[in-house]
Amino acid sequence: MIHLTGPVLARLDESGEVEVRDGAWVLDGRVTFDRPTSTDGAEELDGWVLPGLVDAHCHVGLGPAGPVDADTARRQAETDRDAGALLLRDAGSPADTRWMDDDDAMPRVLRAGRHVARSRRYLRGVGDEVEPEDLVAAVSAQARAGDGWVKVVGDWIDRSTGDLAPCWPVEELTRAVGAAHALGARVAVHTFSEQTLPDLLAAGVDCWEHATGLDGETAAAAAAAGVAITPTLVNTARFLDFAAAGTPKFPAYAAHMRALHARRPQAVRDAVDAGVRLLVGTDAGTEMPHGLVADEVAALVQAGLAPLQALSAATWGSRAYLGAAALEEGAPADLLVLPADPREDVDVLRAPRAVVLRGRTVRP
Repeated sequence: MIHLTGPVLARLDESGEVEVRDGAWVLDGRVTFDRPTSTDGAEELDGWVLPGLVDAHCHVGLGPAGPVDADTARRQAETDRDAGALLLRDAGSPADTRWMDDDDAMPRVLRAGRHVARSRRYLRGVGDEVEPEDLVAAVSAQARAGDGWVKVVGDWIDRSTGDLAPCWPVEELTRAVGAAHALGARVAVHTFSEQTLPDLLAAGVDCWEHATGLDGETAAAAAAAGVAITPTLVNTARFLDFAAAGTPKFPAYAAHMRALHARRPQAVRDAVDAGVRLLVGTDAGTEMPHGLVADEVAALVQAGLAPLQALSAATWGSRAYLGAAALEEGAPADLLVLPADPREDVDVLRAPRAVVLRGRTVRP
C-alpha cells in the first residue's frame, strides 16, 4: 500500500483544465481516492503526482546494428521506465519482446510488429521489405503480430532522384490501411517529406510519425481527419547531420533536410494551432538512446507549446489516444511523484522523486 500525500494531477476535464485531487492511495496495484480501512505499514510518497509518461514512438529491442539480445532490450526498457516512461508504443522492431509482458518490472508495451518498408528504401535488417504489390499482405501480417498498431515507412531517400520521395502508390497504401483497419489495427506512418502527406490523408493513415513536412494547410486537413502526430523533435534535431552526410552524393536531399530542420518548430505550432492531437515520442532505438522522454517534452515547450499542452501530449492525451487509463479511480497505479508542479516547469520531469509501476515503487 502507498499513500500519495501530495496533489494528484488526475485528468483533464472537458474544459481542458486539470482535475487536481488532494492525495490518493495505491491499493492492490490500483489508484483509489478513498482512504482504506487499514493504513498500517503504508509507504508514504510526498510530491506532485502525474500519470506515468508515454513514449509513443520508440523501438525496444532494436539497436544501431539491428535486433539486440534480451538483456540489452531489458536495459532499454528499464532506462525508459526509470525516466518515467511507463507506457511505450513500440513503433516497429524485429525483436520479440513479448516476454516483457510477464515481467512486472517492465513498462507496459504496445507493439506495432515489424516496420513495413519498401525494398532497399530503409535501414538494412530492420523492416519487412516488400514491393507495392505485397504491401497489403505485409501490413495484414504485422497487424496480426502487433498490439493494435502497424508501422509503415512512408517515405525515404530515393537514390534514383537524389531526394526524399514517397515509398508507395497511394492506391496500394489505401488498400493496406483498409486491411489493417479491418483487422482492428491502426496505422502509423514514418514521414519526413511534404510530398507524402496528401497520400497519407487520402489513405486514411491514423498517426503521422515525425511529420516535418507539415504546414498550416496539411495541419488543418490532419485535424479534420482526426490524425495524431508524433513530432519526435529530439530525433529530427539530427537532420543537419543527415544533410551533412548526404551532401557529397545527394545535394538535393541535403538541402531538403536542412529546410525541414529549419521549420520543425513551426510545423509543431501549425499542428497545435489546427487542433491536431500530439503524442510524445523519442524514436529511441537504432541511433537514439532510450530515456529521453523528458527531453522531448522540453523540446515541445521550446517549440512553442504551453507546458500543459506538452504534458498532455506526454500523459493524459496520449494515454487516452492509446486506450490507457490516467489516474482515475481504480486505474492501474502507473505514476510519477515529482518535487514540484510540472505545469509550472516541465524540467521537473527529469528528476522524479519516485516512479510507481503497477503499484510498486521501482525507483526511489
